[in-house]
Amino acid sequence: MIRSAGAGRLPMRLSGALALSLLTASALSPALAADPVPQNDLLNAELWMQRSVEYKANALAVYALGRIQLDKALADRNWTAATEQTGAYQDLPPAVVLDLDETAMDNSAYQVGLVTTNGEFSPKTWDAWVKAEKATAVPGAVEFTQYAESKGVKVFYVTNRNADQEEPTRRNAQALGFPMGGNVDTFLMSKEKPDWGSAKSTRRAFIAKDYRIVLLFGDNYGDFSDAYNGSEADRLKAFEADKERFGRDWLMLANPGYGSFESTPYQHNFKLSADEKRAKKIGALEPWVAPTQ
Repeated sequence: MIRSAGAGRLPMRLSGALALSLLTASALSPALAADPVPQNDLLNAELWMQRSVEYKANALAVYALGRIQLDKALADRNWTAATEQTGAYQDLPPAVVLDLDETAMDNSAYQVGLVTTNGEFSPKTWDAWVKAEKATAVPGAVEFTQYAESKGVKVFYVTNRNADQEEPTRRNAQALGFPMGGNVDTFLMSKEKPDWGSAKSTRRAFIAKDYRIVLLFGDNYGDFSDAYNGSEADRLKAFEADKERFGRDWLMLANPGYGSFESTPYQHNFKLSADEKRAKKIGALEPWVAPTQ
């Protein structure tokens, strides 16, 4: 009976000690009781874009360079940034062309929402974001566009937001202080005309009929060239042919969050699962691994 009684009490003592230990550990380490942290490939990119001074400095530097290059372009009538520019364009009025998202307008709040909910981009949630009119201005963008307008330069926005998103986009941009174009439609949306798809050359050609395009601004190669959507080798070949334009009349802002750079490793096949995409992105990298001791 003594063994039986002692054996019966021992599990109770252990159970009490274990409970006390877990309570103490929980009090000392609240993270043990917290929900799992969402795992999302966008985390570092959006932390940098939304919170870092480095991102702000980079954007300000691009737009400061834009002012310098704009003044040079206005002094040289043969200067054009558009490969689509043809004919006797020298006497046409000058224009600059900006992409909107992550070039002029900051959508990091939408992207951060994907991080905190461990979600993925979807046309439905993106449409809700656009219609909420909550985008902010990329540092330096409003000031540059206002400077361009003060110099008599028309500011066009060539964006892959859809035509049915034009009005909320206009209201959002106007509230931020971007020039609106007066009696000229300066917001050229995707699908606004039958041949205005995601590739932007047709819209640049449309502008180039009436304006000398002196500068292009973007965060993705597709904002400058339709060669953005090929293989890595195709993109690199096109870039090598174009690279002297960057910093002169093509001005690129950094966007580590999304773009054709990210989808190239998985051949722009957005139907793949997140794990399949991630595996292909890792497979595209060239690692150095420290030798084992």
